[in-house]
Amino acid sequence: MTTTSTPPTKANVLPRVIRIGTSTPAAPVDSPRLSTLGLVTVLLGAFLPMLDFFIVNVALPTIDHDLAAGPATLELIVAGYGIAYAVLLVLGGRLGDLYGRRRLFQLGALAFGLTSLACGLAPTALTLVAARVAQGAASALMLPQVLATIQSATTGERKARALSVYGAVGGIAVVIGQVLGGVLLSADLFGTGWRFIFLVNVPVALAAVALSLRSVPETRSADPAPVDGHGTVLLAAALLALLVPLMEGRSLGWPWWTWALLAVFPLLLARFVRVERRQEAAGSVPLIPFSLLRLDSLRTGLTMAVPFFTGFGGFMMVMAVALQVGLHEGPVTSGLAMVPMAAGFFTASLSGPRLLSRFGSRVITVGALLQATGLAVLAATVFADWNGLSPLVLLPGMLVAGTGQGLVMPPLIRLVLSQVPAARAGVGGGILATTQQSSLALGVATLGTLFLSFYPAWGMRDALALTLAVQLALTAGVVALSTRLPRTVG
Repeated sequence: MTTTSTPPTKANVLPRVIRIGTSTPAAPVDSPRLSTLGLVTVLLGAFLPMLDFFIVNVALPTIDHDLAAGPATLELIVAGYGIAYAVLLVLGGRLGDLYGRRRLFQLGALAFGLTSLACGLAPTALTLVAARVAQGAASALMLPQVLATIQSATTGERKARALSVYGAVGGIAVVIGQVLGGVLLSADLFGTGWRFIFLVNVPVALAAVALSLRSVPETRSADPAPVDGHGTVLLAAALLALLVPLMEGRSLGWPWWTWALLAVFPLLLARFVRVERRQEAAGSVPLIPFSLLRLDSLRTGLTMAVPFFTGFGGFMMVMAVALQVGLHEGPVTSGLAMVPMAAGFFTASLSGPRLLSRFGSRVITVGALLQATGLAVLAATVFADWNGLSPLVLLPGMLVAGTGQGLVMPPLIRLVLSQVPAARAGVGGGILATTQQSSLALGVATLGTLFLSFYPAWGMRDALALTLAVQLALTAGVVALSTRLPRTVG
């Protein structure tokens, strides 16, 4: 592989080629080192926020029955968490760079446990919405510290393996959220019903805090920048202007203000970009340094991440609704339908590092093609025999799609972060997590709205087949983008 050199400037020279899993120099003796227990601990902190974005889906009908929530409030229970999570992720990464990533991880985990307790004890639907928003904010403090700690406290092949495991945890958390939610809801442990899906987080979050005290090294940026208040407000406003109307518009009948917010979104985004570029040109460190986008790995990886995670998020939500509402399956059966996908994803993600070292970026292309094949099989299965659908009938398509996703997600995360310098680990992790979470929420909003809008007139079968076809088109975009990656990787 050839490296294109550019003349040195005052700023650090940024590499222009993508190197996935490139070995880095050995860390100095006094550099922080993340132990195996420390890696398990921070991955536990990554698992919880990702799990909770989806675990609530299977409990929504029960919550509606118990709290008389109504459609709009039910969507807020999902959207409130996702929006707060996405809006504050970059800020959470910056705070970790500034005050210490272990400290922010502990604070975020403790806040996540307390807000989960508030969700589990919520007496009314609106109280639950408020607690979910706070839970999303806590997640945004915790999650960026995971990637930043891995980036700054591991090197070489150990870093490559840790990032692959992080990618595997992310995908498994999404699928397990559907399965575990159904099991816990049906078990009705201690007579708590849907509340236990939140209460179970409390001891797990406290365990993460306790384990991190001795196993996670403290890291921070050597040259931390102050919080960019102006950029934070503009990014939050832009994401809110996009996600709130998309996630709430359908259930509210698309009032005028939803269209007004969508019209304002590109203006706010353009303003955010101008302000951030101006700050960086003036020598300040903005919330998102756009010079990082000169990194080929970050720019290309984020471009691929948007369609991949948009389709992934929409698929999980639509399948849960189709199985429970369309086929009248219980939450356990609905969850079991996802098990083949989880098995395929987990198996493929474990094989990913070895395959990546041998075949390079072609692993991502093959994975996206496998995912597309699985989606096509699922669409054909749904269209051919809707009334005969069951977890067993869906198994082939689910298994193939999950295997493909497992070959895409971990290498994609490694790709995005492969060139981000350790001093900007928190910012890089925050940008990736924001893109991932915003895309998942965008998928729930767009594919979910498409499905829910068409099924009353078209019927559940045709609406689901249409939604799968749209996700297939998004996956084709991932395939096309993956062919632009260099075949040989270090």
